[in-house]
Amino acid sequence: MRLRADMHVHTTVSDGRNSPEEVLIAAVEKELDVIAVTDHDTFEGGLRALRAARSMSLDLVVVPGAEVRTTAGDVLVYCSDEPLERIPRDPLELADVAHDNGCLVAPAHPFDTRRAGIGELVYHGSWDALEVYNARSDPASNQRAERAARELGIPGLANSDAHLVDELGAAYSIIDAEEKSPESVLEAIRAGRVKPVHSGAGRTSAPHPPPWELGRRARRGGPSRLDYLEDLGPGGWL
Repeated sequence: MRLRADMHVHTTVSDGRNSPEEVLIAAVEKELDVIAVTDHDTFEGGLRALRAARSMSLDLVVVPGAEVRTTAGDVLVYCSDEPLERIPRDPLELADVAHDNGCLVAPAHPFDTRRAGIGELVYHGSWDALEVYNARSDPASNQRAERAARELGIPGLANSDAHLVDELGAAYSIIDAEEKSPESVLEAIRAGRVKPVHSGAGRTSAPHPPPWELGRRARRGGPSRLDYLEDLGPGGWL
């Protein structure tokens, strides 16, 4: 079955404006079939969304994930239900640990120099997919990511990188999965049964921190991400 999937979404568990529950409702309203909640350096938002979707009996696949700030840049990690017990900061080690636990890894906005892409390291890691279109990145960065995915022969994902519900589905992928489940979605990505869909236009919004995130940082007395820890546990960001 062909599923509309937005695999890069943030909530209030990190720097998003809307709660996991609000994101779920908006995703259903926008007729998405799959979302991956990928809060910064933690699986907590994804797990909370997964539990909420089940309790609300939503016809929506929720993939618990995390956008991990590695020493080289941001990498998306997707798991079916159980998060990683340990989140390494080294990107290549992160890929190994993720694979050992049945999870997938995909560098986020890899060539966006404004937003911690891993750059040329895409050619040296064991990646399952590459985010080839990020709705918050500039066209040149996205085009370079598309070329890299073709050169590497790995699937490309188009994602909104939504930080508020209005941005959900600004870009998405069509995933040909055997059934509507996190496991089937991840298996389809592994097998390359995915097609990125996007407008081809510019950003949905500027890549700089939004006002509510600046306020959150000020209240916390520092950055909203744990940028300098060597290893994060399952609770990561919190």
